[in-house]
Amino acid sequence: MAINILVGGQFGDEGKGKIISHLALHDKPDVVARGGVGPNAGHTVIYKGRTYKLRQLPSGIIYEKSRILIGAGVLVNPEVFLKEVEECGVKGRVGIDFRCTAITSAHIVEDSETGGKIGTTKTGCGPANIDRVRRTAKLVSEVPELKPYLTDVPKEVNSSKNVLVEGSQGFMLSLLYGTYPYVTSKDTSASSVAADVGLGPTKIDDVIVVLKAYTTRVGNGPFVGEVSHERAVELGYAEYGTVTGRPRRVSESLHWDELKLACEINSATMLAVTKLDVKFPSCKGVKKFEKLPKEAKSFIGEIEKKLGVPVKFIGTGADAEEIIDRR
Repeated sequence: MAINILVGGQFGDEGKGKIISHLALHDKPDVVARGGVGPNAGHTVIYKGRTYKLRQLPSGIIYEKSRILIGAGVLVNPEVFLKEVEECGVKGRVGIDFRCTAITSAHIVEDSETGGKIGTTKTGCGPANIDRVRRTAKLVSEVPELKPYLTDVPKEVNSSKNVLVEGSQGFMLSLLYGTYPYVTSKDTSASSVAADVGLGPTKIDDVIVVLKAYTTRVGNGPFVGEVSHERAVELGYAEYGTVTGRPRRVSESLHWDELKLACEINSATMLAVTKLDVKFPSCKGVKKFEKLPKEAKSFIGEIEKKLGVPVKFIGTGADAEEIIDRR
């Protein structure tokens, strides 16, 4: 039995979709469950020439024998959910916890009108969480189109032997520990993600914290070492948000104090480093650690030394299979 949780250690956009995809394909979980906030997070998966841009479903959908679940703590936009189910062809194996909060058109309008200062994704997540706290939220069980998908997610995950749980956003966007007030509308740590899908803390075997070889952020708020967009383009680090399409703000370096806090509060047992091929282009497609160039190996060694957590996964390209698995 293995129950593993994966979360982001930076400001989101760390490449969680890629690592989850690899784990799903190689560990063959019975269940892939989505925790986190809701459709304000976009995860991109590239596999066998096809690109999946997912906002509601977990990235582990590419392992076709897994049961796909959305935990009670996740906000659900019915329109986004149904569209992704259709596009990804997962209708027969996906379930939503009947306790989930539904995002309404009113939530999206409110977010669009009030979320500018914070730099939200304007997907209605903040207002939907507010309504949940006020006890006035609409639940997915009240949405007729979603009734065929309703299930009891805690019952399913606690009775499964091999479970992979996917968080969203990044630790520095946590409502509790991030750069408040420029944060998302709930905590994004592994503890909260576990609760989102109905898992108690003693059930968790490993917590994988994902970071990329440099730092990016979408939206407003403090950001150490930010460079101009022109410099980001020059470095090859220029990126754009999956949900919003906004240019990501870029810092050339890793933010060690933030990462140390992320590893501590998430009880990280493993790290995954993505975009090593962007920082060191000669790493592209490499699948064995010993074949990495010396400077790339030194960089990974520095991460392990400073954070005190082993780097078990290294992304060397965009495809789900361009990865070094050191387990």
